[in-house]
Amino acid sequence: MSEPSDDQLTNEGLPPEGAGRILLIACGALAHEIMALKRLNGWDHMDLQCLPAKLHLYPERITGEVEKAVAAHRDRYARIFVVYADCGTGGLLQAKCAELGVEMVAGPHCYAFFEGVDRFAEHDDEITAFYLTDFLVRQFDAFVWRPMGLDRHPELRDMIFGNYTRLVYQAQTDNADLRARAEECARRLGLDYEYRFTGYGDLKTALADQAARV
Repeated sequence: MSEPSDDQLTNEGLPPEGAGRILLIACGALAHEIMALKRLNGWDHMDLQCLPAKLHLYPERITGEVEKAVAAHRDRYARIFVVYADCGTGGLLQAKCAELGVEMVAGPHCYAFFEGVDRFAEHDDEITAFYLTDFLVRQFDAFVWRPMGLDRHPELRDMIFGNYTRLVYQAQTDNADLRARAEECARRLGLDYEYRFTGYGDLKTALADQAARV
């Protein structure tokens, strides 16, 4: 399944008449994982609306875009669930979701909920780690290399990543090609490489909880 473009909304269509349908308003970087979980678990009463993944480059815009998406769809759904963590909004997204009366995924960012928020919090050396997920390995050039100007100014690498010591690849799937690509990303950034298979972590738990509340 190809990833949605960074400026595209992924919408599975309007729900049929009747109660019980749930809308997931999600970061586009999570589209592949959410669709996989829906298929694996038969969550056919869940629809997915993705906001552009590149909003993560402008976290100050996330709260407003989520608010607009909720307003556009809330009359058609029994419940809306926001599939974002805080994601650099400084608590603004959580406050807005509370104001709108919708729930969201708990945690500071997707790296925490993929590994499990409690388990992630146990690490005491994560400040020097740079994280990639399956999505970011696939989209490394589009979301890391080019936006940071490293394609044009490779000398910026030491300035941007000089305080990092390792790249941690949090793998949602066991994919040899992605593992090789993640190792190459670490080499390009001049960082040590660490592989962690996380699966879907707290994302699966959160969606399962929503799906069960029909």
